[in-house]
Amino acid sequence: MLEALASALDGTGPAILPLDPALPRDRLDGLLEAFAPATVETADGTTRLARPGPGAAAPGVRPEVAVVVATSGSTGRPKAAELSAAALLASARASLRRIGARGGERWLCCLPTSHVAGIGVLVRSLLAGVPPVVSDRVTAQAVSAAGCAYTSLVPTQLRRLLDAGADLTALRAILLGGAAIPADLLAAARATGVTVVTTYGMSETCGGCVYDGVPLDGVSVQAGRDDRIRIAGPVLFSGYRLRPQEFASARDGRWFITSDLGSVSASGRLTVRGRADDMIITGGENVVADEVAAVVGTCPGVREAAVVGRPDPEWGEIVTAMVVPADPAAPPALAAIRGHAGRRLPAHAVPRALVLLPRLPLLPSGKPDLQRLRDRAAQAGNQS
Repeated sequence: MLEALASALDGTGPAILPLDPALPRDRLDGLLEAFAPATVETADGTTRLARPGPGAAAPGVRPEVAVVVATSGSTGRPKAAELSAAALLASARASLRRIGARGGERWLCCLPTSHVAGIGVLVRSLLAGVPPVVSDRVTAQAVSAAGCAYTSLVPTQLRRLLDAGADLTALRAILLGGAAIPADLLAAARATGVTVVTTYGMSETCGGCVYDGVPLDGVSVQAGRDDRIRIAGPVLFSGYRLRPQEFASARDGRWFITSDLGSVSASGRLTVRGRADDMIITGGENVVADEVAAVVGTCPGVREAAVVGRPDPEWGEIVTAMVVPADPAAPPALAAIRGHAGRRLPAHAVPRALVLLPRLPLLPSGKPDLQRLRDRAAQAGNQS
């Protein structure tokens, strides 16, 4: 993967579409059909894909495109963002500058390299001139044995490291992103003495492009009249593979219109509220699910939390807290969560239902699997 990525970036090799070989075969076949690569390379060799029928051959990518990466698909069918070599390198260089990384400093890669965050670690490693240490699982032992200066994690990985008592102080910095970051998790990590840099971005921006609320060099952010976050700069994607109309609808001149809601202060600092397409409409009121989840996550007895809408004939949707308890033997009650949330949120945003889970279902990217959470909430509602 590292060799193929290096060749794609310098133009000596073809653009690559990284896919996770552990995906179910039907899922892989669906992605190959949707994104139409010319060849498939596996550990067993390279196969040219046949496209039977007249006019069945899909067009190639533009010469500047180095990587085609499937978006996470947390709320719907995934798209494939086309990332140019220039955009990927601009992102990596700006990231290394922001955190003060030096040449020769090694990265620990424990995120899937079929997703943009893992690809970003590889590109930074190529610029650093030293190959990364790759680990399928992030454990306390992997961190201590790696001898790395930097890593990139999602919140669930960091929480598990802290729960395991991992010594993170050997790392110069952790880039933390990919999902909403609970305030208690961030505080607990920083209390250990490690530098944690929160990141905001997506596949279409070559990963994180806003660090600790401040855009990377060359990146601009603004909030539109609809509160949608807009991003401009050299890190933006070049298109969606074989879906030009969706690409056109996501752009407004030089701006990429995200699916996230937020605000930008007078000093230019970005605050992300949550996803517009995760909005819960209950009793005619709009509720941003991530804002509620952030509050529920600070309730005593809650280890992790997500919030979804459960269909309801009277309210339209019921705000439902999906909670992993800190102590499974003594989980928090709905009344306690409502009381805690009611002191911080308007009444219509306070959860009306609670579902306890042993763990949050995650996508391979580390983000909560919203569809599975919604299905679980609906199932619990049918049983009550």
